Amino acid sequence: MKLLRRGRRPDIDPGEVALHARNVQFQWADTPLHWMPAEPIASHLINSLNLLLPEGERMFCAAYTEALPFVKDDKLREAMLGFIGQESMHAETHDKVLNEVLAAHGIDPEPYVRQAEYLFRKTLGPKTADGVAQRQVMVERLTVIACLEHFFAYLGDWVLNADLEKFGADPRIADLFRWHGAEEVEHRHVAHDVAVYFGAGYVRRAAVMTIAFPIFITLVVRGTKFMVHQDSSLPDLGYPRLIKRVFGAMWRGALPGVPSLLWSALSTFKPGYDPETVGSTAQAVAYLAKSPAAQAVAS
Repeated sequence: MKLLRRGRRPDIDPGEVALHARNVQFQWADTPLHWMPAEPIASHLINSLNLLLPEGERMFCAAYTEALPFVKDDKLREAMLGFIGQESMHAETHDKVLNEVLAAHGIDPEPYVRQAEYLFRKTLGPKTADGVAQRQVMVERLTVIACLEHFFAYLGDWVLNADLEKFGADPRIADLFRWHGAEEVEHRHVAHDVAVYFGAGYVRRAAVMTIAFPIFITLVVRGTKFMVHQDSSLPDLGYPRLIKRVFGAMWRGALPGVPSLLWSALSTFKPGYDPETVGSTAQAVAYLAKSPAAQAVAS
C-alpha cells in the first residue's frame, strides 16, 4: 500500500498510514429525513450529496482503472488502488442511503440520479479517441477528479470539526459523513499526485478548478432544491428564498461558510499548492478508529 505523507500536526502525527478500504455497517431503519431537526435545509443540502456521490465516485474508480496501466511508480500505483477501494465503498454506502433513507421518506431520487449518471458517465466519462487524443481525455478526467477531491477533503475536514450535535444531528448520518470525510482527508494527496504524474500542470489545474468550482456549487444547490421540492413538510422554496436559508444555516454553523469555501478553492491557485494543508491525517485516522459504523463490522 502507498504510505501517506504526513499531516499538518506533527506533535500527534500517526506516522505513515496505509490506504485501505474499510468495511462499514449502517442501520438506517427509522433514520429521520431532517437528520438535524433544528436545521432542515442544512439536512437536505448535506443529504443532497448522496444524490451526486455514488455516480461521481464510480467515475473516479473507472478513470483510475483506465489510468493504472500507464503508472510505473509502484508507490503511486498502490495509492491509487487504495483510493479505488475507498471510493468504491463510499459509492456503495451512499447508494444505500438513496433507497433506505430518502425513498423511505417519499423522496424519489431517480430524476436527479439520472442527471448525475449523464454528467459522470457521458460528459465526464471515457471518450472514443486515438493515441494522443485518448490520453488527453484521460488526463482531463484525472484533473477534474483532483479538483473535486480538494473540495471533498475540505468538506471532510469541516465535518470532522463541526459541532453538528448542537443541532440534534442523528448519530448515524453524522457518522456516515464523518467516516467518509475522514477517508477523504486521509487520501487527500492521491488525486493531486496522479494528475501531476500524468502531466496536468498548473495552468490546466487552475483552468479546471475555475470551471469545476461553480459547477460543483450549482449541483449541490440544485440537489437541495430537488430535496426541498419533494419534502411535504417544508414550503416549496424558490432559489432566492432557499439560498437565503442556506446562508442562515451557514451563519449558524450547520454548513461550511462561503468565505472559507471560497478561500479553500482559491488556495489551489497558489504556486506550490499542496493538498496536505487541508485537514489533519492524525485527526482523520483517530476518527476512523472509533467510527461506530466501522466498529460495528469489527465487532
